[in-house]
Amino acid sequence: MTAQRQVIVVGGGNAGLCAALSAREQGAAVTLLERAPQEAKGGNSTFTAGAMRVAYDGVDDLMTLMPDLDESQRAITDFGSYPKDAFLDDLARVTEYRTDPELASLLVEESLPTLQWMQRKGVRFLPIYGRQAFQVDGRFKFWGGLTVEASGGGPGLVDALTRAALDARVEIRYGARALSLIADDEGVHGVRVRQDGRTAELAADAVVLASGGFQANTEMRARYLGPNWDLAKVRGTMYDTGDGIKMALEIGASPAGNWSGCHAVGWERNAPEFGDLAVGDHFQKHSYPWGIMVNAHGRRFVDEGADFRNYTYAKYGRVILEQPQQFAWQIFDAKVTHLLRDEYRIRQVTKVKANTLEELADKLEGVDPEAFLKEIAAYNAAVDVDTPFNPNVKDGRGTRGLEVPKTNWANRIDEAPFEAYQVTCGITFTFGGLRIDTSARVLDTDLKPIPGLFAAGELVGGIFYFNYPGGSGLTNGSVFGKIAGRGAATAAAAA
Repeated sequence: MTAQRQVIVVGGGNAGLCAALSAREQGAAVTLLERAPQEAKGGNSTFTAGAMRVAYDGVDDLMTLMPDLDESQRAITDFGSYPKDAFLDDLARVTEYRTDPELASLLVEESLPTLQWMQRKGVRFLPIYGRQAFQVDGRFKFWGGLTVEASGGGPGLVDALTRAALDARVEIRYGARALSLIADDEGVHGVRVRQDGRTAELAADAVVLASGGFQANTEMRARYLGPNWDLAKVRGTMYDTGDGIKMALEIGASPAGNWSGCHAVGWERNAPEFGDLAVGDHFQKHSYPWGIMVNAHGRRFVDEGADFRNYTYAKYGRVILEQPQQFAWQIFDAKVTHLLRDEYRIRQVTKVKANTLEELADKLEGVDPEAFLKEIAAYNAAVDVDTPFNPNVKDGRGTRGLEVPKTNWANRIDEAPFEAYQVTCGITFTFGGLRIDTSARVLDTDLKPIPGLFAAGELVGGIFYFNYPGGSGLTNGSVFGKIAGRGAATAAAAA
């Protein structure tokens, strides 16, 4: 009797779990190596809010993901559509047309089928009310092409996929750190792993690497991203230190993508060095389009209303890091504070409140108060008050004559009480990684597939450059995780 073929998956987040489930579907025996202890499982996926960008033609497509969506919800909601060409256009635009066209097209094409597959595996999806839709005249309207999230956010997603993997008889080893690949001229044959203080060799017919980027590795951040990146906070897990990337490069894998780029956001100034699962994603501060941001010199430094948050937040962390002392204050007045996301109401927040702008200026730690008041006065005078404010669309309510314009959602900062929140840079994941083909096979430096080696998720390069559309990171991990798992099982069967 032929022995069951063995696939090892390195990494226990969304991409790794999807790879494991996909490989099991093809009949392979699967061992998943999770570096973290069980209570910290799931990598960066656990720290996300669970939003997943997906192409859909209308509410009927969404019903395949959210069959519990009742008629009353449908009646008060304009879900619109987000066709494949819109998703692809957004991905191309925000990456400045550097995204690999074949990988990007596959990501978009497979987004809906992959989420439908996850739903059948037990992942429950919900509409992102509150964060992606505002109620106007009694109806919710979704904006920015992002409509769907996993129930329970990132932790809920990881838990659902973990349950599915265990039900499918995937062996999950926690506290198991992959050290290197076992490889020769014929390809990859397993992984060296350290667990419980012991190092062992695990044989496999194919390996899927899905262990994240190098964002939690201070030395690699400084080396590849540049000066001051060692000072950034890490939004997610402390275990994403680039191990999978390094072990593949050591056997001749080709690096690809934006190695000096990353996803980085405005993040609570006094957050800990790494993510805190008790707080989750709530250290982020993403309502800046409704107000303004100022640096230590009291000056605005970015167009807060350049586009929907979905298309700017992942690159504005870098801009904040470039400011003096690597911080900024987000300023709001009473006209818009009801629009602020839930993350502004957590206990662990650096916030000041004042009844006058002069009082606020004195409370903004590290900011030149006179320069700040001058900046506010110039900003208020430049706001186009004749164009109606509408948070659901790019409303064109901007400023005139400022060195740093605000293109949409400009309101005068003139109605007390005023609130301000201090932020720094929080890095989510790095954009440089391994080169893969559309079968998720890792390519060597001659651009030939390395037999038995596949990759998915954050450690893949070539898809995101400079920026990314919100929610596409998890979808990317799921799509290519599913492809990688299937490919690994097929390769194992042929070994």
